[in-house]
Amino acid sequence: MRRPTLSAEQRRTLLLGVLGTAVTLAVWWVSAATWLAGHQVPTPPDVLDVFRERGPSYYREIFSVTLGEAVRGYVVGVGAALVLATLVLLVPRLEPVVMQLAVVTYCLPVVVLAPILIIVHDLPEPGGHSATAVDLAAVSVFFTTVVGAVLGFRSADPAALDVVSVYGGGKPQQFFRVRLVSALPALFTTLQVAAPAAYLGALLGEYFDRHLEVGVGPSLILAQNNRETALAWSLGIACAVVAGVAYLAIGLLGRFVTPWSKGVAR
Repeated sequence: MRRPTLSAEQRRTLLLGVLGTAVTLAVWWVSAATWLAGHQVPTPPDVLDVFRERGPSYYREIFSVTLGEAVRGYVVGVGAALVLATLVLLVPRLEPVVMQLAVVTYCLPVVVLAPILIIVHDLPEPGGHSATAVDLAAVSVFFTTVVGAVLGFRSADPAALDVVSVYGGGKPQQFFRVRLVSALPALFTTLQVAAPAAYLGALLGEYFDRHLEVGVGPSLILAQNNRETALAWSLGIACAVVAGVAYLAIGLLGRFVTPWSKGVAR
C-alpha cells in the first residue's frame, strides 16, 4: 500500500502558487513604499508589526468565534443540502421545489437578509456567537452543495444501477451502493468550495450584526472606525489564510478518501 504522492502537475501548481505569492508580496511592498505611500497602504513589515503587537492570543480569541460560527453554519447548510439532494434522487417529483428553494437562497441579497435575521434572533450574549452569522454561513453553502450533490449522484454508471436493480434492489439500494460512491469525488469538490463560502458568510453576518462584541467582524469595524489600516490588513490576510487552509484541508481529505478520482494508488 503506497501513500498518495504529488503528481508532476500538482507539484507544478504548488510551485506556481509559491511564486505567485512571492511576486504579489514584492509588488505590494514596492507599491506601498513608493506611489501608494500617501494612500495609507501599509507595507508587509507594517502588517507583521501589528501581528507581533497584538500577539497570537488576540487573533486566537476573535478567530475562534468566527470559525465557530462558520463551522456551525457549514454543518447545517451542507447537511440540509445533502438531505434535500438525496430526496431529489429518491423522489424525483421534489426536484423542482428543491431547486427553486436553492435558487432563492442563492439570489437573496445579503444586505436584505442580514437585517431580517438580526431582528428575528435574540441579541448575542457577551462573548457569544452571532446566530445571524451562523445562518448566513448556512445560506452561503446551500445552493452550491445542492447542485453539486445532485449532479454527483446522477453521475453514477447506468450499468451498475441496472445490476443492483436486476438483483432486486430498489432506489435506496442503488443510492447507497452505487450513487453515493460514484458521487464522492464531486461531493468533496463541492464541500471544498463551500468551506470558504461558509467563512465569508459568517464574517458578513458579524459585520452586519453590530451587537456582537467579539469576532473578526467587530474587530474589522473597530479598525475601520479608528483608521488602523495595518490592523485591517492583518485581519484580511488572516481571513484569507484561514479560508485557504479550510479549502486545502477538505481537498486533502477528499484526495485521501477518494484516491481513484485522481488515479492515485493506495
